Amino acid sequence: MIRRLVGAAIAVAATFALVTAPEASAATTTFTGAVALSNCSGSVVKPAATPMSAPALVLTNGHCLESGFPQPGQVIVGQSSNRSFQLMSPDGQSSVGTVRAKKVVYSTMTDTDVTLYQLTDTYAGIQQKYQVPPLELVNSHPQAGTGIDVVSGYWKQIYSCSIDGFVHELHEGDWVWKDSIRYTPGCATIGGTSGSPIVDRATGKVIGVNNTANEDGQRCTVNNPCEVDESGNVTVRPDYKYGEETYGIPACLTAANEIALDQQGCTLPKP
Repeated sequence: MIRRLVGAAIAVAATFALVTAPEASAATTTFTGAVALSNCSGSVVKPAATPMSAPALVLTNGHCLESGFPQPGQVIVGQSSNRSFQLMSPDGQSSVGTVRAKKVVYSTMTDTDVTLYQLTDTYAGIQQKYQVPPLELVNSHPQAGTGIDVVSGYWKQIYSCSIDGFVHELHEGDWVWKDSIRYTPGCATIGGTSGSPIVDRATGKVIGVNNTANEDGQRCTVNNPCEVDESGNVTVRPDYKYGEETYGIPACLTAANEIALDQQGCTLPKP
């Protein structure tokens, strides 16, 4: 997991990011919809069928939850929150305003690594006040070879690469994530990029959420995830970066952006 940033290491990491992070490779990819959290990145997302009058959602990682990492098997629904998010300008160089959470709609680190915050503003309200539309959250499985941009509101950086493939199970410490996205080299994500939207470069739509990297070449430890295939074989890929799919989220939301885990087609873990 690539969330934690401590003390002077932040300044060092910031310098490193500015020197080594790849530039945005697609003119169509901007920071529109991206947000910065206190320790992570995120984005304002909307399923295609959800009305603009619905309360807006911010997507980030489960391990970016302000109350701490959800435990394996734990699913959090309806937890109150007043967390604030800095909404980025399209060029990513400044904040156009602050939006605030009303509650945690859903959060887990089981099977996936996702938190959804419901905001006090609607999508229409945010667009009217800040001229920032939401990013569309697609409901179809991503494809290998897709060109992607990982958009970090925290670092004001866009990391560009492609989907290398998918991982049956990604194990990190006590957590297990299923059907994770493996990146090709190029998306050199670092601490603070956790929760960044994975944007399909061709469509500008969100197909996943950035969450982890194997930092030290260790096997299945925290900050060193390993891949486990259907037969139980373990593969360690030092320096490889990963994200989690989000296509299953729209089926679990109502038109008012409330969680509905018993809704037809919803496969997210339940409490």
